Amino acid sequence: MRQSWRDLTFLHWRSDPSAIRPLVPAELQLDLYDGAAWVGLVPFLIVDLTLPHAPALPWLSKFPETNVRTYVIDRHGARGVWFFSLDAARLLAVIGARAVYALPYFWAKMSVERQAGSLRYTSTRRQGPKASCEIEVRIGEPVSSPTELEVFLTARFRLFAQRRGRLLKADIEHRPWPLQHASIPYLKQDLLRAAGLPQSHTAPLAHFAAGVDVLVAPPARA
Repeated sequence: MRQSWRDLTFLHWRSDPSAIRPLVPAELQLDLYDGAAWVGLVPFLIVDLTLPHAPALPWLSKFPETNVRTYVIDRHGARGVWFFSLDAARLLAVIGARAVYALPYFWAKMSVERQAGSLRYTSTRRQGPKASCEIEVRIGEPVSSPTELEVFLTARFRLFAQRRGRLLKADIEHRPWPLQHASIPYLKQDLLRAAGLPQSHTAPLAHFAAGVDVLVAPPARA
């Protein structure tokens, strides 16, 4: 597929690996940094979603999404993302992603509102375990030289999924993230709880990116 990810915010929390390990398939190893597993909450806007050489459809190809994730390594040492949940505002996209990529998508009522120097994301599920979020983000200065941790959390070019006990992968291509610092004046969410993850009462590490253009490969056996 071809798509663009716009107005994206990374929220990350340190987590005890023992709390995350039971939620990830045994074929995958947790990818730790500084001895911790990291849980991400990532809201953004998908634009121009379509097949590689097909035109985008104005309504179907643009919608908000929010995913809950952690970071993993497969048996060959390849690093990637494991998704606990993905909420999206287009039912057809939810059905297609579940069918083709075996990803745990849920249909939700969502919005992304941008003002000068800030964004507001909202999401309420229409199906599945009840969950919602409201996030206000204040956009800061560009990250001139990403730290090792910032690269670890954001430079991920493979997703993993599981269908009937078989591990799947799909590779992703895009330019490096144009990261900016960010702060979170307001955050209310229970997406982590709905995914079986421990709730954190500490402020998340926050970053913003205006967007990248993306290619996503078809799923394959990992």
